[in-house]
Amino acid sequence: MAMWQPEENGLRQILQLLKESQSPDTETQRAVQQKLGELNNYPDFNNYLIFALTKLTTEDDPTRSLSGLILKNNVRAHFERFPPEVTTFIKQECLNSIGDPSALIRATIGIIITNIISKGELHNWPEVLPHLCACLDSEDYNVCEGAFGALQKICEDNAETLDNDMADRPLNVLIPKFLNFFRHQSPKIRSHAIACVNQFIISRTQALMVHIDMFIQNLFFLAKDDDTEVRKNVCRALVMLVEVRIDRLMPHIDQIIQYMMERTQDADDTVALESCEFWLSLAEQKVCKDVLSPHIERLVPILVKGMKYSEIDIILLKGDVEEDEMIPDKESDIKPRFHKSRTHSNQKHDDGEEGDSDEGYDDDDSLSDWNLRKCSAAALDVLANVFHEEILPILLPILKETLFHNVWEVKESGILVLGAIAEGCMSGMVPHLPELIPYLISCLGDKKALVRSITCWTLSRYAHWVVGQPHDNFLKPLMTELLKRVLDGNKRVQEAACSAFATLEEEACTELVPYLAFILETLVFAFGKYQHKNLLILYDAIGTLADSVGHHLNKPEYVNMLMPPLIEKWNLLKDEDKDLFPLLECLSSVATALQSGFLPYCQPVYQRCVCLVDQTLTQNFANMSQPDQYDPPDKDFMIVALDLLSGLAEGLEGHIEDLVANSSILKLLYQCMQDPMPEVRQSSFALLGDLTKACFQHVRPCISNFMPILGANLNPEFISVCNNATWAIGEISIKMGADMQPFVCMVLNQLIDIINRSNTPKTLLENTAITIGRLGLVCPQDVAPLLQQFIRQWCTSLRNIRDNEEKDSAFRGVCLMIGVNPGGVVQDFIFFCDAVASWSHPKPDLKEMFFKILHGFKSQVGEENWTKFSDQFPQPLKERLIANYGV
Repeated sequence: MAMWQPEENGLRQILQLLKESQSPDTETQRAVQQKLGELNNYPDFNNYLIFALTKLTTEDDPTRSLSGLILKNNVRAHFERFPPEVTTFIKQECLNSIGDPSALIRATIGIIITNIISKGELHNWPEVLPHLCACLDSEDYNVCEGAFGALQKICEDNAETLDNDMADRPLNVLIPKFLNFFRHQSPKIRSHAIACVNQFIISRTQALMVHIDMFIQNLFFLAKDDDTEVRKNVCRALVMLVEVRIDRLMPHIDQIIQYMMERTQDADDTVALESCEFWLSLAEQKVCKDVLSPHIERLVPILVKGMKYSEIDIILLKGDVEEDEMIPDKESDIKPRFHKSRTHSNQKHDDGEEGDSDEGYDDDDSLSDWNLRKCSAAALDVLANVFHEEILPILLPILKETLFHNVWEVKESGILVLGAIAEGCMSGMVPHLPELIPYLISCLGDKKALVRSITCWTLSRYAHWVVGQPHDNFLKPLMTELLKRVLDGNKRVQEAACSAFATLEEEACTELVPYLAFILETLVFAFGKYQHKNLLILYDAIGTLADSVGHHLNKPEYVNMLMPPLIEKWNLLKDEDKDLFPLLECLSSVATALQSGFLPYCQPVYQRCVCLVDQTLTQNFANMSQPDQYDPPDKDFMIVALDLLSGLAEGLEGHIEDLVANSSILKLLYQCMQDPMPEVRQSSFALLGDLTKACFQHVRPCISNFMPILGANLNPEFISVCNNATWAIGEISIKMGADMQPFVCMVLNQLIDIINRSNTPKTLLENTAITIGRLGLVCPQDVAPLLQQFIRQWCTSLRNIRDNEEKDSAFRGVCLMIGVNPGGVVQDFIFFCDAVASWSHPKPDLKEMFFKILHGFKSQVGEENWTKFSDQFPQPLKERLIANYGV
């Protein structure tokens, strides 16, 4: 067949289009987009595009490259609709022109090739890899570089496809081939070769693992390379090898550590950053302490040096701008927020839910790119957690020098160091804190905004210690100064102070009650002062305050200060505004804390939440039935609204009854409970439990519809959904009493499975045990026959929780079940004794139940056997049972 040739007129049109698409004018751009849409209807339009890219040497490179990028977008959008002859022509042109003299054109062709392969076309294009491989051996640099560039992109985008190709096993050929080019005379080629191999380290690809020693030898050979890209790729490889094949690095580990310390100080920032990651990876290895001990004295000062702001950082951060509070935020500066749905746990504060370890190292949004400063600080933090006090002798002299330095950049880095080591070196730092904390509090008044902001963060890292000292010594001065910073003239300082204050609130909890008026005055004043981004952080600080002080917030003067500005914001926001998320979360905490104090505000809040749920469900239904006409909704609106309704139900209890009676919330809840998205179900079951406690008369008519759904959600794959469903079943049982009987069979076997599974999280175990106990309390005849299947796990999961109502009802249930089926507990009686002894102050009638069971068992087995049995008890258990129950 004859080669395809373009027509003059078609070519002219396309060139015109390419020229226009480089215009900055939006009208022209819109016309270009429309024209592209029309041209896409011509089957050979894509032939023109590849022709312009590879053949049209009369045009400049950017124009030709643009033609290729439009083609790449078409490949992504509808490659499967290209006619076969077009596909063949494009593939052929790509391979023929891979050695174009222009680097830009070569790179563009590489992008098109990898996009075609990403479309699953490796099996329909068997010649592509052999062809590119053969090009690597070309004498012509352009051909070799073009092919390598394409292969690097293919390895980056399709590593898994290449590894899974069982038929041809291309990597068995490619990887040895790449390794041969590590010593090529061109740095660009060396760099491509390492980058290609690097794609296969983390997945432990077999074809690389068989050559691992040769790979490592080649890396060592390139260690001193002059080219920064080559050095960067060598460092990247070593960072990954620490993670997956530290065994192969061990023979050379000392040289590697010395090398990585030099590279962490590389003149090129990007190389230094890649190398600094090495310390983060090494810290996760068991051998870290052994292999780093000989080097730690040299490494720590290197990391500290990397923690200083570079000049470019300061320019980017506008470090010389001290006051910017009047300047509105750019929308692009505001990161998306993620809502964390409600989880019901027995103790109000979940302990397993600590934040990320690198908190605070990713604080500057305008610099939210990871950089050497953050990486060095994170590395010092993780190493402090490996070495603990042992690094203080190295650090203390450095801290003495930097913290009091008169150059502000040095002083700032010293304060960052102090914050970074807070977690790992806390016990070694304690003797120094009585003088350091007042010094840091004085730094909150520093004239440089960047010093004030980092000081907020570092102080928050020591909040736990501060709260444990007499208030007048540190807590009061810290709170006073931190609140001044909340009203700072600089936005970065406001943000840091607000976040630090939220941490202080979590640590101090009710210790803050005496200072509430002062705290609220400041936070409310900030409402009128803050720009958009910091408002969102302020909501969080207020929500955390409410969580921390609870019902102490419910005083008329506090309510009157706090609620008007919150409600004012609430009225300003439209239903589709994402700023509702943090505000609803904040109101949820406030409503739970204020309880009846929230009543004057609850009706509009309640109605809007129901409305948000209704709108989301309606939009979801529209999208499901006509996806081409309606976009899917953002379900976060519904999740946050359900969570605020839970907060209202928990705070207002019976007062919410009127609102529920006059709304369709239960109908909506029935739909939400069946949503495919786990977070929606999680929040639905939390609300169901809270409504059951607050106004069961409205829930009761729906129970026969709700119970099968609850039973179907007892799937521990979705921990939080399962947890909240379990808790709701327990609350429903208490209200249903003996009427629960027909529903027990829907849930009991799943609950017993969950309690017996290995590695079930603590909160879920506790909730499961409580719900089984509560089912036994209301339907002992139905649950008692299975006692033996769960009693041991039941006892061990509840022995560690504090006395509370939920624990009380669950233990009553187990006592009733033992009455029905005493044989079910015999083999595990020691666990029951231990669980009984875990109570500090059981109510008198519950204590009486324990007494009867213990003495009944003792008289059943006889004095002698009881003595033998109780001799196995640990001493404290024996003593508690004798003291409390006389057995």
